[in-house]
Amino acid sequence: MKDDAYKLEAQIGFILRQASQRHTNIFANRIPDGLTPAQFSALAKLHEKGPISQNELGRQTAMDVATIKGVVDRLADRGLVRTERDAGDRRRLSVALADAGEALIRKAIPRAREITEETLKPLNRDERTTILHLLRKLCLRQAS
Repeated sequence: MKDDAYKLEAQIGFILRQASQRHTNIFANRIPDGLTPAQFSALAKLHEKGPISQNELGRQTAMDVATIKGVVDRLADRGLVRTERDAGDRRRLSVALADAGEALIRKAIPRAREITEETLKPLNRDERTTILHLLRKLCLRQAS
């Protein structure tokens, strides 16, 4: 074997993908009502912020315009969010939690905490703080 051999298992993308797959499996097994990570993110941000524009929701959840539109459409089809055109700017779509969405996110948040705990279980408290700090640094933006 050459000293300069490329080792896939040592590459950040490979390791991040494995960690992401592990977290995704934990998420899928614990989150209620078949929510996807993107749907959960949208509901959680609406729960946190209240009604906001669809574009702002996309920015707040790190989703591009096409992705957030699809997420909002699917959530609206399920009766979990309400949308309405902004009276001052008809191009702007405002998104808010519907009663069913509020009930679901209140049920999902404790599960999300369990998902985070299970994902980070192999790490001690200091390691958890460090990995979250370093991953935020890789994302080039601090979570708000």
